[in-house]
Formats: sequence, C-alpha cells, structure tokens
Amino acid sequence: MSHAAISLAGVFPPITTPFDAGGEVHYQALEENLERWNQYDLAGYVVLGSNGEAVYLSDEEKVRILETARRVIPRNKLLLAGTGREATRHTIAFTRRAAEAGADAALVVTPHYYTARMTPDSLLQHYLAVADASPIPVLIYNVPGFTGVNVDAATVGRAAGHPNIVGIKDTSGNINQAADTVRLAGPAFQLLAGSAGFFFAGLAIGAVGGILALANIAPAQCIEIYRLSKAGRWAEAAELQRRMLPVNAAVTARFGIAGLKAAMDMLGYYGGPVRSPLLEPSEGDRQALRNILIEGGILS
Repeated sequence: MSHAAISLAGVFPPITTPFDAGGEVHYQALEENLERWNQYDLAGYVVLGSNGEAVYLSDEEKVRILETARRVIPRNKLLLAGTGREATRHTIAFTRRAAEAGADAALVVTPHYYTARMTPDSLLQHYLAVADASPIPVLIYNVPGFTGVNVDAATVGRAAGHPNIVGIKDTSGNINQAADTVRLAGPAFQLLAGSAGFFFAGLAIGAVGGILALANIAPAQCIEIYRLSKAGRWAEAAELQRRMLPVNAAVTARFGIAGLKAAMDMLGYYGGPVRSPLLEPSEGDRQALRNILIEGGILS
C-alpha cells in the first residue's frame, strides 16, 4: 500500500444516519438519500462519522449501514468509514470489519478517554499499529472540539511516514497548524478540511478537499467552492465561502446534528430524528434555521 493508492481530492459529506420514529435505523431512507447525493460530483462519503451519530450505534448496526451504503455508492465514489475506538485492538478489529463491508478507507478518530495520557507518542503508536494491521488506507481524524485531544502537526508528520496512513481530516480550524501539517507531512500526504467554515482557507494552504457537514444539504455550493479554488478563481470562491458561513454555522455549532437533520427534511432529504440523549430542535430553532437557509439561497 502507498500514499498514491487512493486520491482524497474533492468534497465528502459526512452523512447522517437516518432513524425512524421508533428510533431504529431507517435503511431505506439511507439508500434514498445516497441516491440523491449520487447525482452530484461528490468524491465520496464519510459513513459512521460524528454527523452519523456513530457513538450511538451498535457494531451490528454499523456493519449493516456500511453494507447498505456500499450497495448504493458507485465504485467511482469513495466510502470512508469511521472505525475509531478507544483501544487500539478494537480499532483494528472494526477497521477489518469495515473493509469486509466494502469501505475504501478508514477514518480513525483519536482515542481520548484518558485525555492527559494521549501524548504524541501514544497517538503515534496507536495510528502506526492500526495502519500496520489495516487492509485499507487509514486517515487520522482530528476533532479536538469533541475529543479534547489535538494531534499536532509534528505528530502527523511522523505518522505520514507510514505508507498506509494517507491523510487527515482536520476539524480543529487551526489554519496555522493545518499549513504546518502540509509542510511536515510531505506532498503525498492528503489534508482534508474538516468543516465548510474554513474550507476555502484550507484549500488555499494545501488541503486536497474537505469533509463537510454542509455538503449534506448544499453539495453543489461546496463543490463549487472547490472547483473555483482549483481554477484559481479565488475571489469568486471566497465570496461563495462567505455566503455559506451562516448556513454552515447553523447546521454545525449552533443547532448541531438535530439542526442538520431538520435542514435535510426542509430540503426534501430524509433527516428524521436524532438518538437520545440528543434533543430535537424547538419550533423556534426550526424557524430560525429555515430563515438562514432562505437567506443563504439554499431553500426557496
């Protein structure tokens, strides 16, 4: 396996997991959402990520979700599976199951329960062991807002020496750190911006693409930011980036996954309920979200 074995260039939505009114995974809705997203020039999908409420799913549900998604996702689009666990051995075991279910690569969130002990050396040991054992390429998932653990650029640079560690989803929003990651990890290693809030900035400093919650509801706009940036049409890309900022904030930090699912419902996708202990948005929140979508040109 080598860094060149997979290209992560482009836009990936970290898709939501649909639940029915009884709280069970709604596999038909998952298929229908994917069929609609397949109409866009997306590079692929992240399945079982943070927006997929992966921490609230059983292993059996996770495997069936991956199998269902793989049947619907065309082979020219990548399936990146969230496989991270707290223990290295459990991460390896589920990464292998994800590969068997058809995942093209594994997105491995940092272990974080023993936060103070997740030193650069312990994280490096974890990722190298997973990469050694994984039958598919591995991406580091750095999301300190959820985990309290940040993988610094120097550690990523060391991990990038492993031929099966091909990239990172960096959700930190620290552009200086992201730029240093690009510098230290080398040209074969692939950085993905982890939020649409800094997608344009990420592309400007060397990101190859983005894993963007916003792409669940505004795939065309996210793809256009990518296309304009790659064409060197920086002013147009920056203007579109600015227009998307309030929309992205609404479906991430402000209203969270419940807000993202509510926005999907408004746009004709299946969003549906979140799993407890997450709460549904209030009617006031829904109206505020609707207004933001209208102002951003996402909803008529």
